[in-house]
Amino acid sequence: MTTRPPFTVAIIQDGVESTADATLAATEERIRAAHSKGAQVICLKELFNAPYFCKTLDAANFDIAEPVPGPTVARLQAVAKELAVVLVVPIYERQGPGVYRNSAAVIDADGELLGVYRKMHIPHDPLFEEKYYFAPGESTSSVQPKGARGPDGEAGGFMVWKTRYATIGVLICRDQWYPEGARITSLLGADILFYPTAIGWHPAEKAEWGAAQVDAWRTAQRAHAIANGVFVASPNRTGFEAKAGTGGIEFFGHSMIVDPYGRYMAQAETGEATLVATCDPALIEYTRRNWPFLRDRRVDAYGPILNRWIGS
Repeated sequence: MTTRPPFTVAIIQDGVESTADATLAATEERIRAAHSKGAQVICLKELFNAPYFCKTLDAANFDIAEPVPGPTVARLQAVAKELAVVLVVPIYERQGPGVYRNSAAVIDADGELLGVYRKMHIPHDPLFEEKYYFAPGESTSSVQPKGARGPDGEAGGFMVWKTRYATIGVLICRDQWYPEGARITSLLGADILFYPTAIGWHPAEKAEWGAAQVDAWRTAQRAHAIANGVFVASPNRTGFEAKAGTGGIEFFGHSMIVDPYGRYMAQAETGEATLVATCDPALIEYTRRNWPFLRDRRVDAYGPILNRWIGS
């Protein structure tokens, strides 16, 4: 049985303040509060420092983006170093002229920027007009971030990072509906999958579909934990965000941390919350010995999964 020590994670469920500076200051205080509760690895929500601007098409919103590294990430690098915590910082990234990504910076406990995960699955739904704003993550890259590992040793696409406290995988929001990302990231050696998220209800649909949507969202992520024998932690945005002419979105919270059996270790309702849980790598080994799903995979038979559709 593994002798690696347990690690304590926190996820922060919150909304945004009136300005980016105010949001960053409030987030820093929540990080410090999570650290005071013993958190060693802390993950923020998707696009943490801005309103969810993808409800409509507006070219002015590209101005929200900033490079990584950039001023926001640099400030949180200093916080990570001061507190000796690992931070997952989801942010709107300007990678280059006209190239923007929905990204998450991974900062180690010494303040070093280990690398960036870029959201692979980009939605195009009413009030979630993300294809206008984000290019999807690339499957490979010629640059190998320090501490990162992807398939065949390449960086880009699905990756894990060996941080001071744990090997972590990061995926973002819509990625959580796809078992392939969870499986690849788990096979790369992740102890825990983080899914920073901004998901909510269209107010007109909530009465009929609201409960089912929350249940489906949580069930999908619990299934990733069970099928792969890993911990999963998903911090969601919370609060109502209006936008003229749209009806707005009510982000429903319900963040969670689950163990490799899919059991809730910590969970939230709809308001602001910081969830903290201690994860023992020994449980990963125990689970996979008793539910050897990875051992019994028929890797010789899965070629057809590379097709978008199989049929007549």
